[in-house]
Amino acid sequence: MSLINSFIKFDLNETTRKSIAEYLWIGGSGKDLRSKARTLPEPVTDPAKLPLWNFDGSSTDQAPGDDSEVILRPQAVFRDPFRGGSNILVMCDTYTPAGDPIPTNKRFNADKIFNHPDVAAEEPWFGIEQEYTLLQKDTRWPLGWPVGGFPGPQGPYYCGVGADKSFGRDIVDAHYKACLYAGINISGINGEVMPAQWEFQVGPATGISAGDQLWVARYILERITEIAGVVLSFDPKPIPGDWNGAGAHTNYSTKSMRNDGGINVIRKAIEKLGLRHKQHIAAYGEGNDRRLTGRHETADINSFSWGVANRGASIRVGRDTEKAGKGYFEDRRPASNMDPYVVTSMIAETTILWKP
Repeated sequence: MSLINSFIKFDLNETTRKSIAEYLWIGGSGKDLRSKARTLPEPVTDPAKLPLWNFDGSSTDQAPGDDSEVILRPQAVFRDPFRGGSNILVMCDTYTPAGDPIPTNKRFNADKIFNHPDVAAEEPWFGIEQEYTLLQKDTRWPLGWPVGGFPGPQGPYYCGVGADKSFGRDIVDAHYKACLYAGINISGINGEVMPAQWEFQVGPATGISAGDQLWVARYILERITEIAGVVLSFDPKPIPGDWNGAGAHTNYSTKSMRNDGGINVIRKAIEKLGLRHKQHIAAYGEGNDRRLTGRHETADINSFSWGVANRGASIRVGRDTEKAGKGYFEDRRPASNMDPYVVTSMIAETTILWKP
């Protein structure tokens, strides 16, 4: 392995102008990430200067076998923390050879919403709290848990320290630094309420960039857990029973909300979200009914509520926002496996464009 690592750490800049671009895209399930690499004649940082590419869509459940070519269109570039140097990660979306977005391309419609003049004028900011669970590879049981058994009840694990309370910290810290290296605006990490469950936060990020950054952060985490021999789960309720689920709480504000008197804009936005509760829940991730039970710091999936500093509500308004009379609010409904392109653009569309 040490010999392999010596090759991986080669600095290509010492011998060639060429660099490596790892093209990333979302697969047919809407939750799986795929990637493949190509050599570039020279370093590139602008996605518009990268070539289109293609892949076999019949192998990712995104095209039939008799017409399998799907086109990758580069949309955002990040530094590659695995290869280093001038090598890059490239977030792409997916199209038919005729140039039409394929059904699993959720970025296309999200970008249209964020480019709407009324939305762009409001400069929507997002901060996404991505929760996830680390599982033992062979048993698919949470990391650090007794095989076939359970640790002590929840309480000491949230932001906990110690070998009996914190499982997988090396993975989490490696991911944190790798995201910063890549250029992702990762704003923090913490251990979560259920042991072997963690959270990282991406943001603030404006518009479509929030989705790009979160997807690439997920990719980097998947790669690091691959190296560590640990399985990454975004299941919203990986362990049934008296254990917290995993969400992707989405913090949101617009320019009008951040300005003086913004609390009134926030209240109107929350009212709109309540009127479209069912539509949002349907788009907020698979298996969310197992998580949104009204217990374990969640609201019931069938009802809409909001409150100040209330983590048992659908929407939480922070004390600082209430005190300042402006700021942001948190949508606590999205599941950990949600598509950030869908969730962020839907929040913006409902709160800015939708007329009840």
